[in-house]
Amino acid sequence: MRTNRQLTVAWVLFLGMTTWGLAAQAAESHASSTPDSAAPDQARRSSDFQTRSSGSPTFQERHPRYRLAAADVINVDFPFSPEFNQTVTVQPDGYVTLREIGEFYVQGKTTPELAEALRAAYGKTLHDPTITVDLKDFQKPYFVAGGQVGKPGRYDLREETTVAEAVNIAGGFLESSKHSQVLLFRRAPNNMVEVKKLDLKKMLNAADLQEDVYLRPGDMFYVPQNQVSKIRKWIPYYGLSTYFSPKP
Repeated sequence: MRTNRQLTVAWVLFLGMTTWGLAAQAAESHASSTPDSAAPDQARRSSDFQTRSSGSPTFQERHPRYRLAAADVINVDFPFSPEFNQTVTVQPDGYVTLREIGEFYVQGKTTPELAEALRAAYGKTLHDPTITVDLKDFQKPYFVAGGQVGKPGRYDLREETTVAEAVNIAGGFLESSKHSQVLLFRRAPNNMVEVKKLDLKKMLNAADLQEDVYLRPGDMFYVPQNQVSKIRKWIPYYGLSTYFSPKP
């Protein structure tokens, strides 16, 4: 009786294993017969997710185009309709006043972006207009150094400069500097500000500045104060000798 029951259980297990193997083989066959376009599509979806995840402006762009700011002066030229030529100054609110279309927001745009936007705007008045935009005068590039550096302030950004180099330009670190958490503030579109934390202490100790960041016009870095310097004024140095026994 027990032998028959064991044979029955063994037969059921064998049938179950066979059915599972066939199902797995069928699934594998179906996957291999799926068109090759499925894999690129899946990769594209993954890429889209990564793009959305990191859609905010990053610090990796080395040579960004200049973006218009208040007080910039621009020439707007119409080669085939010179009566529309004009030179305008960007107002503090980011607008300029243009012929035929009136107030137009330009702050934050590059000159190619502005030319494209103006072609669309003037396309309602002119047929397929040709427009060029030239930057006549602009705010001189600068960066701001703040916090625990020798000479905080605003400095001209005359050439490619990294944060570590900018610290030296601003007088270097102080004894009170927390140079393991230097903060870099950068303006982003839509009046947002991007913040990046840099461990310059680690970079300098390792003599490896590959992760150092190049400054853009208008960037500000801030060096915070370390904890030791915050409490140092409360430590009674004159009383420390009482905690140490004199040498024999």
